[in-house]
Amino acid sequence: MDPLMVALPKGRMQDEVLALFAAAGFPTAPEEDSRALIVDDLTGRLRFILAKPADVPTYVEYGAAALGVSGQDVLRESGRDVYEPLGLGVGKCRLVLAGPPEARHRNLRLASNLRVASKYPRLTRQYLEERGITAEIIPLSGSIELAPALGLADLLVDLVQTGRTLRENGLVELETLMESQATLIVNRAWHKLQFQTIQGIIRQLAAVVATAPKEKAL
Repeated sequence: MDPLMVALPKGRMQDEVLALFAAAGFPTAPEEDSRALIVDDLTGRLRFILAKPADVPTYVEYGAAALGVSGQDVLRESGRDVYEPLGLGVGKCRLVLAGPPEARHRNLRLASNLRVASKYPRLTRQYLEERGITAEIIPLSGSIELAPALGLADLLVDLVQTGRTLRENGLVELETLMESQATLIVNRAWHKLQFQTIQGIIRQLAAVVATAPKEKAL
């Protein structure tokens, strides 16, 4: 049987997630070429696709990968329709609204010409609408903390772990939109076609997660 394709996020979570799969019985050999985008596990049962984090839910929803691992923040922003059977307990962080210290005392519902910068326009819009806040959302792809300093935006919505970058740029957290962690996701059609196989993988990963030291969001 051909190996099942598993889409994993390149970058900060990659090594942690590969270690989880290895502990669950799906190890990979150390790669001399760190730029390789497709890696087979040594059992021949899984083939890992290393993709941009934002692309992982798309690979899984459209069936190019049967399974994947995505941060919940990325998954909610994407709006992709996938099955989410298991939180993996790694990659914990928070999506927060932040701004200069004086914003703590500002009634955002009464603010005019409010602008909010974010890599998460969908989640930001949802948050603002739920609270009756009218604002223009400025989409950015990186260095969101610069936006208030340069007058591009009044506030920002971004992912934080320790909050150090915010503090170094004179910003404070105002509210948490959501907590996030790495989550196993599954294509719904693949789940039906390969039910026993995929459920077995889920059980093996769940056993590893259950015994792993708990990572705390900072």
